[in-house]
Amino acid sequence: MLKGLLGKKIGMTQIFDETGVAYPVTIIEAGPCYVTQIRRPEREGYSAVQLGFAEVHPKRLTGGELGHLKANELPPLRILREFRSKTPDVNVGDVVKADVFAIGEHVDVIGTSKGKGFAGSVKRYHFRGGPKTHGQSDRHRAPGSRGSGTTPGRVYKGARGAGHMGDDRVTVQNLKIVLVDAERNLIGVHGAVPGPKGGLVVIKEARKQ
Repeated sequence: MLKGLLGKKIGMTQIFDETGVAYPVTIIEAGPCYVTQIRRPEREGYSAVQLGFAEVHPKRLTGGELGHLKANELPPLRILREFRSKTPDVNVGDVVKADVFAIGEHVDVIGTSKGKGFAGSVKRYHFRGGPKTHGQSDRHRAPGSRGSGTTPGRVYKGARGAGHMGDDRVTVQNLKIVLVDAERNLIGVHGAVPGPKGGLVVIKEARKQ
């Protein structure tokens, strides 16, 4: 069975259990998603299902994208993503909704983290910085010496330092589903999800159950 959805992060709230304990919950508008294509081993070499999400005006899509969707009489969809599935028990044109998941199941949620722009090594990698006394006037948040002597006489590629922070694909694993509202296409997961409000998220069955 296909266990995957595309969605939009709505925001965070909290849910109380029977004993009054509050749990932080991220609300996701999950679906409805349309099955736009099915990949088969004999044709593409692997088995997967392509889902489409977020209807838009046709002018927002290219001719190739529109033709791909119109071939199966589907609405114009802005986002297409593939989900690997060995036994995809769906057909092109089917609608996948939030009720493919149930309360108590665990999922992996993929999103794009918020971009922070150019950041120093203290903010980006939690470096300790230099001492704040004994004459130090401008070394409080500096990374310190990073060279490696005469050989090789340079800084190795990939060394942690100042640079572009955020705007990365981030996966949060094993989030528990605590809310499913199929009528309003809402799913609530216990914990935080990467990205801003309104950001695209991909919900998959947890790989590490």
